[in-house]
Amino acid sequence: MDAVGLNLGNRVPSNRIVINFLERTHSTSSGTYRPQKVDFGEVCSYGNVTLRKQGGALEVLRRNSLPGAVSSLEEKYGSGSSARKNLAVFVSGGGSNFRSIHNASINGLIHGDVVVLVTDKPGCGGAEYARDHNIPVIQFPKSKYSLEGLSPTDLVISLRKWKIQYILLAGFLKLIPTELVQAFPRSILNIHPSLLPAFGGKGYYGLKVHKAVIESGARYSGPTVHFVDEHYDTGRILAQKVVPVLANDTAEQLAARVLCEEHQVYVEVVSALCEDRIVWREDGVPLIRSKENPDEYN
Repeated sequence: MDAVGLNLGNRVPSNRIVINFLERTHSTSSGTYRPQKVDFGEVCSYGNVTLRKQGGALEVLRRNSLPGAVSSLEEKYGSGSSARKNLAVFVSGGGSNFRSIHNASINGLIHGDVVVLVTDKPGCGGAEYARDHNIPVIQFPKSKYSLEGLSPTDLVISLRKWKIQYILLAGFLKLIPTELVQAFPRSILNIHPSLLPAFGGKGYYGLKVHKAVIESGARYSGPTVHFVDEHYDTGRILAQKVVPVLANDTAEQLAARVLCEEHQVYVEVVSALCEDRIVWREDGVPLIRSKENPDEYN
């Protein structure tokens, strides 16, 4: 039996991860699954199959192959620190960081699931992607020109109903209201395409940021992941990646290189967030505890 490339260690997989794995296994004409191995633990059942630990991995078996021995993974791990986190992503545009986070979640790189998308532009590419992947879409804020959209109070209520634990801004251009910041303290992240505090604040978004960086003569740029407060781009910085500004860079060229780093660093940070590896110094500075060495911090 060939091993499948789904390395989750001791983390608990979501239903979607297991379903995607099963879809990649080879079914026979009778609809049974060919035994294969995957690297997450214990015995559990999904649909008409059983997953059984075997030699440090799991075999995919018939559901009736282990009568009485299967258990529901959701019931067993539905609460506590080992449970997957519920994530809400906010977008205003194409949502490339949203897609990156969603794919990382599906592939087991993030111990959490995007359960709802919030947008001020329900026709944007990010919202279309969410609908294509059966992720509910909420409009916020309330539109001036229609009855659609939620108020800040209603948004908080809605996110509570979804049992959201963390909010991820991924190209969301509206200012986050105080009600939301207070309802989710130290639980809202944003990614900005410059090395904050430089080139941040109201009006600095998209290519405007990269044009300003180039015009300033700055030699370096890069994305910043930070916690969100009541103002634009002023929350505590959590992670940054450095991208050199080349002599003949256009804003588009610099933006493309920064975006590649955005996709990587945001996934890394969200992974740490969902694994409870964010710690706060006494002076209020957040740090990321190393997964490999818990005594080291980034």
